[in-house]
Amino acid sequence: MLIDSHCHLDFPDFAADLPGVIARAEAAGVGRMLTIATRVAKADTYRAIAEAHPEVWYTVGTHPHGAAEEPDVAAETIAALADHPRCVGIGEAGLDYHYDDAAPEAVQERVLRAHIEAARLADLPLVIHARDADAQMERVLADEMARRSFRAVLHCFSSGARLAEAGVELGLYVSFSGIVTFRRSHALRDIAKAVPLDRILVETDAPFLAPEPYRGRTNEPAYTADTARSLAETLGLEPADFARRTTENFFRLFAKARAADHGAGQEA
Repeated sequence: MLIDSHCHLDFPDFAADLPGVIARAEAAGVGRMLTIATRVAKADTYRAIAEAHPEVWYTVGTHPHGAAEEPDVAAETIAALADHPRCVGIGEAGLDYHYDDAAPEAVQERVLRAHIEAARLADLPLVIHARDADAQMERVLADEMARRSFRAVLHCFSSGARLAEAGVELGLYVSFSGIVTFRRSHALRDIAKAVPLDRILVETDAPFLAPEPYRGRTNEPAYTADTARSLAETLGLEPADFARRTTENFFRLFAKARAADHGAGQEA
């Protein structure tokens, strides 16, 4: 069984056929999905999806693109919202300096640090978004980890090798999306080869970033299988072995997910 460790099932792209999306994922061997929050204010939406679909878990948090909308949500509030059997993580939160109209860097960092504290309070892993902010992200993570440890994954990794190396040194996991299948992603595939096998996760970030051969289409959890096959080839593994390893890694990081999931232990 494969697990899509990061998708956005609440997005309008899936509103008309969410049961079909989940069925296609299962048919492709993607038995479980983690739908990721982008706004704390939408926590009820994510919870409703997970409650309606036993194949789905969810997180709670504020994407850096929404940091200006939710700049002062307390860590205690986020942690309290995560107190549900199918909420297994915090985030996604992070730093994104790609767009000129993004929230100020200081606001993004404040929101990120609040989510780190929420992850500690809830004893759940943090899903981290990092784009064009490698040095700043490394600084924040090292500073916060020195204060008190927490679990986390660098999702949809497309940053430089140094951030991946720093993340691994700090005990973080690294998740790869369809970007790693793109023909010109040679450097990213080299980074994947350097990440320890027990720290790798696989994801879609659906509806974005569909892997080859679906590039340009709406991404969906079923395509996790295509990214997984590409990564397995890159790493010199059989697809079944890669699926087993990444599923084990997911449950090691998102430990609450196993407790919330009936039968996943047998399937994994």
